[in-house]
Amino acid sequence: MASSAASSVRPPRPKKEPQTLVIPRNAAEEQKLKLERLMKNPDKAVPIPEKMSEWAPRPPPEFVRDVMGSSAGAGSGEFHVYRHLRRREYQRQDYMDAMAEKQKLDAEFQKRLEKNKIAAEEQTAKRRKKRQKLKEKKLLAKKMKLEQKKQEGSRGGKELGTHCPPALLLAGSHDGNRDRALLTGPGQPQEQGSSSSAEASGTEEEEEEVPSFIMGR
Repeated sequence: MASSAASSVRPPRPKKEPQTLVIPRNAAEEQKLKLERLMKNPDKAVPIPEKMSEWAPRPPPEFVRDVMGSSAGAGSGEFHVYRHLRRREYQRQDYMDAMAEKQKLDAEFQKRLEKNKIAAEEQTAKRRKKRQKLKEKKLLAKKMKLEQKKQEGSRGGKELGTHCPPALLLAGSHDGNRDRALLTGPGQPQEQGSSSSAEASGTEEEEEEVPSFIMGR
């Protein structure tokens, strides 16, 4: 008895924490509360309902068992049988019309998607071509700039080669005089020096004689 009583005693349930009452004001807050409630116990499985199958009418029977003959009399329940058959036929026709309309809308939607896709591809190709042209233009301008810099550098080198500085020219003239002196010999420069001194003395004498002639000597 004691063991059965001990086994029948259930363990105490854990006390739940008191929760504040939150009244959602809109659908977003309600969804937030549901997500918070689910995230409190992530190990708990969440039942996900399956997608409901689309309604379809009952297919017609393959074999009709109760066929009425032309000579049989119509009973009181035959009208209701006919009424149910007529309702099913109308439902089947409505379903066929709805499916045809749905297929038509789907086909139009697919055509519109293809048309929009082609237009988007054409616009993308046009913009890609424009970007490629700009890129080629920039590369061509960069190439022309580099060629212009190279031409300017080569032109500056040529100008430096043709126009020598005066120091080099003077050095070249001195070198030329030295070469000329070596070729002609040491006597010629001395003669030039003596002739120049004689010419200078002659001019001095003429200058001295001119005032004496004017004064009446």
